[in-house]
Amino acid sequence: MTTIRSRDGDTISNILWIALKRNDDQAEEALFELNPGLEAYGPVLPAGVMIEIPTLPDKAAETVTNIWD
Repeated sequence: MTTIRSRDGDTISNILWIALKRNDDQAEEALFELNPGLEAYGPVLPAGVMIEIPTLPDKAAETVTNIWD
């Protein structure tokens, strides 16, 4: 598990993308579960908030299906 410190203006989506290269609902839910009270900061975090980054399995590749396939 990794711990990071937020910078002024960071968002949860940005932090997840930088740390995990994903910002889907599963990653966001795991982050909030691991960091109770984080939602109290609102959508934009202030500088200096310590955030534990969850360890998640790699996300399965999404398949795209065209109606012509």
